[in-house]
Amino acid sequence: MRARTMVAAVLAAAFGAASAQAEPLQIRLSYVVPVSNWATILFQKPELAHHLNKSYTFEAVHFQGTPQLIQALAAGEIEIANFGFTSLPLAISNAGMTDLRIIADELEDGAPGYYSNQFMVRKDSPIKTVEDLKGKILTINAFGSGTDIPLEIMLAKHNLMNKRDVTVVESPIPTMAAMLADHKVDLIAQPLPFTADPKLKASARTLFTQADAIGLNELALWVAREPFIEKNRAAMNDFMEDAMRAERWYEDPANHDEAVKIAVAVTKIPADRWDSWIFRKDGQNGDYYRAPDGKVDLVQMQRTIDEQVKYGYLKQPLDITKYGDFSLVEEAAKRLAK
Repeated sequence: MRARTMVAAVLAAAFGAASAQAEPLQIRLSYVVPVSNWATILFQKPELAHHLNKSYTFEAVHFQGTPQLIQALAAGEIEIANFGFTSLPLAISNAGMTDLRIIADELEDGAPGYYSNQFMVRKDSPIKTVEDLKGKILTINAFGSGTDIPLEIMLAKHNLMNKRDVTVVESPIPTMAAMLADHKVDLIAQPLPFTADPKLKASARTLFTQADAIGLNELALWVAREPFIEKNRAAMNDFMEDAMRAERWYEDPANHDEAVKIAVAVTKIPADRWDSWIFRKDGQNGDYYRAPDGKVDLVQMQRTIDEQVKYGYLKQPLDITKYGDFSLVEEAAKRLAK
């Protein structure tokens, strides 16, 4: 009897340990702009997420700009950050987070034939050139963000400087169009889907694009800490498989109409703001570029980091090629090919 009791206790303990290990991994992924950043739409089609709520759980977490992700990732408030080419170097160099690893591409700005963020003025504005911005008020979503630094570099290329020649302020992206129309600011930085608003198109014009300022740039990429990846590799492989399966579904032209419906449901923005461009290649009338294999072009990203060093927005050089780990997307691609 005693032996049976001991066996039962051992089995119960073993079952309890197995149950604890089987607890789904919590994955919180940041986003700044709904739909354009994957987090808000990845799992809107649950049938594509074969491992969701089994080996991992998922939550999309909103931030006004990517610089805020540095503290959030350091504090364990998110597991994956969608850093950009401006915020990731700050996390590594300034915050000392040398264990960060780039695990996947999210979207690129200014790729040939694809969209680039627009810096816009009122249609009736006397501002015709970058030099005409002198003495004006300009707004971006967050200092140090993927729109702020290209703006600062563009100003520097035309011998202008924030605080000396212009005033740059922060404001939420959805409020910028109204601020421009009300003459509260003279230039706004607009990503998709906001530039698809007919009212904005009617009242504003593009002075220059982000690609004009800095060329092709990695606007958003997924980054996680190396110890987290290694500790949870099995669940992370499952997550990346589901994510890549969903991304491929959205990119398939056959699913365009349903993708539009999902964008409308997520944002409450009417279908006519999405239909002509979402997940399509058509220059400034199309969408951002997303790497089909999920890999970031680290050589190209290095160029934009060197540009930031050149203009003084990064204090020291950084070899970004040391921080790539594409093993998760490579494993996902193998699984999806079966």
